[in-house]
Amino acid sequence: MIRTLLKSLRGHKKASLATILLSVLEVLMEIIIPLCMADLIDFGINLGDMTAVWKYAAALFLLALTELAVGMLSARLGARASAGFAANLRQDMYDNVQTLAFSNIDKLSAASIVTRLTTDVTNIQNAYQMLIRMAIRGPIMIIFSMIVSFRTNASIALVFLAIIPIMAVILSFVVLKVRPIFERVFRTYDDLNNVVQENLRGIRVVKSFNQEEHEIKKFKGISQRIYEYFGKGERLIALNSPLMQTCMYTCMILISWIGAKAILASGNDPALGLTTGDLTALITYAIQILTSLMMLSMVFAMLTIANSSAERIAELLNEKTDIAEPEHAVFEVRDGEICFENVSFSYASKADKKVLDGVNLHIASGQSVGIVGATGSSKSSLVQLIPRLYDVTEGRVTLGGVDVRDYDLNTLRGAVAMVLQKNELFSGTVAENLRWGNEDATLEEIKEACHMAQADEFISAMPDGYETHIEQGGANVSGGQKQRLCIARALLKKPKVLILDDSTSAVDTRTDALISNALKEYIPDTTKIIIAQRVSSVQSADMIIVMDDGRISAVGTHEKLLETCPIYREVFESQQKGGNDE
Repeated sequence: MIRTLLKSLRGHKKASLATILLSVLEVLMEIIIPLCMADLIDFGINLGDMTAVWKYAAALFLLALTELAVGMLSARLGARASAGFAANLRQDMYDNVQTLAFSNIDKLSAASIVTRLTTDVTNIQNAYQMLIRMAIRGPIMIIFSMIVSFRTNASIALVFLAIIPIMAVILSFVVLKVRPIFERVFRTYDDLNNVVQENLRGIRVVKSFNQEEHEIKKFKGISQRIYEYFGKGERLIALNSPLMQTCMYTCMILISWIGAKAILASGNDPALGLTTGDLTALITYAIQILTSLMMLSMVFAMLTIANSSAERIAELLNEKTDIAEPEHAVFEVRDGEICFENVSFSYASKADKKVLDGVNLHIASGQSVGIVGATGSSKSSLVQLIPRLYDVTEGRVTLGGVDVRDYDLNTLRGAVAMVLQKNELFSGTVAENLRWGNEDATLEEIKEACHMAQADEFISAMPDGYETHIEQGGANVSGGQKQRLCIARALLKKPKVLILDDSTSAVDTRTDALISNALKEYIPDTTKIIIAQRVSSVQSADMIIVMDDGRISAVGTHEKLLETCPIYREVFESQQKGGNDE
């Protein structure tokens, strides 16, 4: 896990190393300062030697100034390194998400990915900054302070050794109790993000059914769970400070008591034993040791919180796509001929029932093919295997005579244009959205594609034509307009295969017919696969496929299927009757 995360450090290694070295130098300054103060008291103030006082005072000033400069530089470099590390982590996760197959996204869930890219990365950023600063300072400060304390007075320094194990036990108890709580917190964050995404995606439905109160209660319930988990965890962490301070002040009292007796015994003579300056130094070292322990307890608490985030981030970074690139890829698609050879498919490897079972099908290049069937008959699942959005479980799918798994993915998906059931447009102008199909497309090519998709007319009527701004998700265009823009975008790819997955459902029958006729006329060599609920959308196709429960029930022309396929005839007659009633 750690090795996986550190790969994202990259260009910020030098800043991290410099932060560590500067933190060590800062600690050395803090160790030297109490010794200088002790000499100032013993050889300057107590002896009334003003020359010594000024000398040690100047040394203290320079040491403090150096420590300040080193500390500021260390903090700045540490902040830069941690922020850069976080930025790299986000970028690496986002880049990896772009390579994942739909099956990987289904497994991880979109809500969980959002949490990992935001909350989890922030936790890692905070933890990393504390790690290269406080986690380095703490142990070094304790070690050096203990060494100097024992050299000053071993009997008093033993007080530190007695207190440190107690503080270590307290710290271990807090960490062990807090860790599982925060693991539950971040799993619950996934649920929270899921609720928010679901609500925003379906906000029109929520308002249509007047379910705002229900959604508020659902959100409040999950938010309350996070509050309770965090509250419980923070209460345990809050115990850490008073317990540590109790140990710290007990230690201070013991040092002061033992030290005062030692000074009285020595008569405050450096040659005979402990002096006032030595006791001042010991008290300072005691504060430094105990403060460092408290600092380490904070670091451990932060690392405990970040550990769960680190595991989740590493999981996403290590996730490999289920759609692997072939070792010896094919980089050219001959034509749009498609064959399904005994194809079976399941979304889950251990699923009890196959989504597609024993599918055999041949589509000639340039054919126009319609696919109809009841909801849940696996029409979309069938066509998603062609551009390898998913891979077959059994059998094989070929395009242009080559198994789709043998193609370079960019080559394959460049040859197959697919307009999915759920149409997506992005923030930007109409032209920018359309150029997703071909970033080098000229305005003439864009207009030609829009003419085929019956979109040119309404685009021209927009205030700025092809430069009209489209809101995120296409919120400022109608469902039918969005579908036609998505079809035009797909046509700009000039594909060998064009798949329209129920992508004319929001347009009227006349426009639907115009689109079908334009596709036949302008791209006769492109294989056209049209999934539709309306028989009228596919009845002029060269071949119609009737799907039923993951199998091909019948194949034929419109006229043939009316004679031989009861399912097709029933759908056609019900739609004809519905149209007549209207």
